[in-house]
Amino acid sequence: MRNVDAAGLGIGDDHPPRIMGVLNVSSESPYEPSVFDDAGEAAAYVDEQLIDQGADIVDVGLESANKKFEVLSAEGELDRLDTAVETIESVSGDAVFSIETRYHEVAEAALDRGFDMVNDICGFADPEMPRVCEAYDVAVAKMASPPDLERPGAVEKPDDIYDALELNGFTDKTILDPAFGGWSEDKTLEDDRETFRRLREFRGYGYPILVSINRKNFLRDLAGRSTEAALPVSLAATSMAVERGAHVIRTHDVAETRDAAIIGDAFTRDRLRDADAGVEELDVSTTGEVERHAERLGVDASYPEDAVCKVFELSGLDAAARDQLRTQAGTYGATVAEGTGDRLLLFGTVGTLDRLADGFDGSDRIERALERIGDSLK
Repeated sequence: MRNVDAAGLGIGDDHPPRIMGVLNVSSESPYEPSVFDDAGEAAAYVDEQLIDQGADIVDVGLESANKKFEVLSAEGELDRLDTAVETIESVSGDAVFSIETRYHEVAEAALDRGFDMVNDICGFADPEMPRVCEAYDVAVAKMASPPDLERPGAVEKPDDIYDALELNGFTDKTILDPAFGGWSEDKTLEDDRETFRRLREFRGYGYPILVSINRKNFLRDLAGRSTEAALPVSLAATSMAVERGAHVIRTHDVAETRDAAIIGDAFTRDRLRDADAGVEELDVSTTGEVERHAERLGVDASYPEDAVCKVFELSGLDAAARDQLRTQAGTYGATVAEGTGDRLLLFGTVGTLDRLADGFDGSDRIERALERIGDSLK
């Protein structure tokens, strides 16, 4: 996993989670407290509600990406850029300033006028965007999106999101955003939940991850909360996202999100990383996560099922059944650890357990248990 330098701010596994606060200079943006058309008022909001509350990055949006609104042209965004520039020039606090846009012309103009990084909500659908970001040597958040400047983030399934992130490649300072939220009519709340469950898979690209999950529908719906009452579910998900490998959390609730990210980071397990020794422990718990890393490294795709270990407790087995399981488990490379009474531990890689489940011949009780184990490994 590479680290990214965003105007001196380190982003990646070697750094604490970073908080990206949001400022909108677009009247149509749905979160009213973050919307300003006066540079002085906007600067005060950035200082008091974002930077003073713990924002490392301030993401400035020139238009709403909500699918209900007409897409603003590059010229339309450029017309709003003056307010954004006046705002960052008036801010007294220290932060990295990100311009949210889909157009390379807007990104270039913003970088020329003082912005530090880019948040591309169309994921390089504008093929000139990576060239501009590389020319200016800036970090760029790349949100998964179809190759269409009018359909940001309108990708439904996790596998399709993974493929969409490859659109027009990467820069050395790319940060990946899997695009949570209702970007299209076809995208369901369950689609977002599945993406969140599989968040670690996106680490397979080897680039830092940004998530924007603040008060999103796929979380609110679980708890039956309105947008106004959804802060607790956002904070719970923030801690989980950081524990699962997210590096940047985009939010309107900076102070609270910062605390949640700190907790998630504190309870994230340590992973070996030694650049001098050339070794890094990868964060994987499923075969899908292994497959992503295997694809990145060009490793034989037959290995993932033998890279993840599972442990099961079996009970209610008589001595003869335990002997059968012990003997046949060893044949397939799985391990049986017996304790007292009729309980034991069965463990091995997904591959070995799956082969044991298919090939076991003996006790009906063990066959039923192995059938259930085999089903769970699919």
